[in-house]
Amino acid sequence: MAATAGRITLWGVEVFVATAEEASISAAARRLGASAATVSQQLTNLETNIGATLLNRSERPITKTAAGEMFLRRAYAILNEADQARLELATADMGLTRLRLGMIEDFETDVTPRLLAGMGDMLKSCQFLLETGASHRLHDLLEARALDVIVAADVGPPAEGIEHFPLMEEPFIIAAPKGMIDPSTIKSDLRKIPMIQYTTRHHMGQVIATHLAREDFTLSHRFELDSYHAIMAMVANGAGWTILTPLGWLRAQRFRDAVDVFPLPFAPLTRRISLCARRGALGEKPAEIAIHLRGLLRASIEQPVADLLPCLQEQLSVLNK
Repeated sequence: MAATAGRITLWGVEVFVATAEEASISAAARRLGASAATVSQQLTNLETNIGATLLNRSERPITKTAAGEMFLRRAYAILNEADQARLELATADMGLTRLRLGMIEDFETDVTPRLLAGMGDMLKSCQFLLETGASHRLHDLLEARALDVIVAADVGPPAEGIEHFPLMEEPFIIAAPKGMIDPSTIKSDLRKIPMIQYTTRHHMGQVIATHLAREDFTLSHRFELDSYHAIMAMVANGAGWTILTPLGWLRAQRFRDAVDVFPLPFAPLTRRISLCARRGALGEKPAEIAIHLRGLLRASIEQPVADLLPCLQEQLSVLNK
């Protein structure tokens, strides 16, 4: 049998970086889409091949040894070189062979399928791996190199080394049971019925809660949910009102006829959705994808909102750059 000592695999390096950054084998496994046993075995193999202990795995949280601190700097360089090699191959008329794409759940019904179909036509030999989720999680996965490109709401200034392509901006709106709110007395009416809050475990929920506190409109609530469909179903059934975005309202199509929509009755609040990728890792591909996406958003989001909610026509817009 051929000796394997001293062989360091790129997968082993990725596993080490994920574990070092997460300080947990189980968290690293979730981030990499692997089992905890696989992560543990890869770490053991890497340490054996290097001939040094890199992580104090018996500690909680896991910490890096002095050797681990030193190797982590080299590991980042190795992963950067792998990205660069991938880019060179992609631009040598060989095409991308794999693209790991993260999309916010808001787009899963209309935009994401059309985007994948279009990208499939553009990148004939590429395998697409799709992950949907909350914006803050997608940003974490991009920074952790678990995704190549994400489409998500902005959660702060772009991280160092991340390209940022703005796609669209949309307002937050009030959704209330049909006929329950009088636009002329909306603020007092909202105080009379329960609020159904979007979860503050997600960035969007935190933004909404902070804005309400800033406007001195903080209300007690019994329900805090992370599903647009569940929230809209409760609003449609008269259980209370909520704050969400036109994208959330569009997704819950079956409940829309039982819900009235109003602009916020205090200072406006908006969110921006952007495409992000690691700078230089995919050449011009992120910019090309952003251009394609803007066309899809105009047809699938901007125009339907203008037709169905003309009061929001000036507030929701696809951004040119």
